[in-house]
Amino acid sequence: MDFATVQRNVLAFRDERDWGQFHTPKDLAISVAIEAGELLECFQWTGRNVTADANAQRIREELADVLIYCMYLADSMGVEVPQLIEDKLETNERRYPISKAKGSSKKYTEL
Repeated sequence: MDFATVQRNVLAFRDERDWGQFHTPKDLAISVAIEAGELLECFQWTGRNVTADANAQRIREELADVLIYCMYLADSMGVEVPQLIEDKLETNERRYPISKAKGSSKKYTEL
């Protein structure tokens, strides 16, 4: 399934329930943060098991929630997700040239 189909399905799910009326950018940004917190909970107290294998299904569900709310937020702002990502990749390519960033976890301001 391609991204455009998934996005249409996500937005149709919202529209069929008439939830768009509640989806302001502020509330959607809050929802992204809340769902990201729930994703982090999957890793909380897992000790050395940083992959949290026992929680794989819950991790998938929480990640999906984050991505769905991000799609709703982009739609509410009239932003095309693929273009948004391409623009950010171009910025990151300038900030993190391979010659300086390869194999490094430093932030671009430290390279």
